[in-house]
Amino acid sequence: MLYYLFRYLGQFGIPGAHLWSYISFRAILTLVLSLIISVWFGEYFIKWMKRHGGTEVQRDKNIDPYGVEKKSVPTMGGVIIIIATVIPTLLLGRLRNIYMLLMIVTTLWLGAIGFIDDYIKKKGNKDGMRPLYKLAGQALLGLGIGLTLWLSPDAVIRENVQVDNANGTEIVYKSNPVKSTITTIPFVKNNNLSYSEMFRWMGRYRTAAGWVFFVFITTFVVMAVSNGSNLNDGMDGMCAGNSAIIVMALAILAYVSSHIGLASYLNIMYVPGSEELVIFLLAFMGALVGFLWYNAYPAQVFMGDTGSLAIGGIIAVTAVIIHKELLIPLLCFVFLCESVSVLLQTQYAKMGNKRGRKWRVFKRAPIHDAFRIKPGQLAPDLEILWNWPKGCWLESKITTRFWIITILTSALAIITLKIR
Repeated sequence: MLYYLFRYLGQFGIPGAHLWSYISFRAILTLVLSLIISVWFGEYFIKWMKRHGGTEVQRDKNIDPYGVEKKSVPTMGGVIIIIATVIPTLLLGRLRNIYMLLMIVTTLWLGAIGFIDDYIKKKGNKDGMRPLYKLAGQALLGLGIGLTLWLSPDAVIRENVQVDNANGTEIVYKSNPVKSTITTIPFVKNNNLSYSEMFRWMGRYRTAAGWVFFVFITTFVVMAVSNGSNLNDGMDGMCAGNSAIIVMALAILAYVSSHIGLASYLNIMYVPGSEELVIFLLAFMGALVGFLWYNAYPAQVFMGDTGSLAIGGIIAVTAVIIHKELLIPLLCFVFLCESVSVLLQTQYAKMGNKRGRKWRVFKRAPIHDAFRIKPGQLAPDLEILWNWPKGCWLESKITTRFWIITILTSALAIITLKIR
């Protein structure tokens, strides 16, 4: 809103009005504003939730040895993150931008699904929303995002092409923005992969087949990352801290993708309009950092599914928009490990049950729980494949070490722009 106001005032020569046309100015202002809102609103939200009984049921001490210290902690803290993200975005973003609209819809949609899930748990049903309904909501969002990027005339790219001339190899862009199913392959020199070219054998239908496959990939990525971030939300500050790091990396990738000079230098596709993602992502990062004010150990509030589902969806949709979805396993390495650990644990346990044995790959799953199990908490008849560590780490140390891993993988994801 303020962007359009000051652009209008700039016509009359109002001093300083031109600043609002700079992405860097609006992005930093959004970051500061969202952080302030998150910290300020968080205090009132926590007090309100305590007065109205919106606290999480005390956790099982056999799973969380520090659960006694977290009695009567409010949940649904994702509301803080969502409000602190959406308000600055509405104030400082360009609301006619297709990518900005998609990010706002993603945040509110998955936030609403998570809120319903948390509300059902608050009413006494520990299982919350039925998993099938939750997955259906995530799939519907992914389908909508994929179809919008396919059909919207505003969702276009300018493909980078190498041209040999007297001065060597030069990166140029095709003159007109086009609809494209091209994505970026990390660590590969000629790093453009077209989904449509994968269906060359379909002849004139290959473009349509490529877009259908793109929609499928988008849906899968949204569901996978959203559930991965949900699984990562099991310790104080864990998901918020990891997500803030990932979002910072995505903001850098979005900025270089939206800057034709930097995109040409790095030999990546240019995505017109994606600069507004930087505004949104810095608002989101500020909200996450502000949330850590209360969520760092020992937590005064939990984000719940309201926050964790929205976080994963935002990360996934951003990566798809800037055509960097194949970087997700590297950017979200911790989320991936959490999801894989649950799958391995479940399947291995089923194999053991068929043989009348109690088999486990890890002491606990998701993987972060394996590091906080105290000696004597495991059943003596469990046969654990990977029984490490032998002792119990402090929760704050586990969280910090996961942050460090995310910093390393996010840095590596950014370096892929040059390592080919």
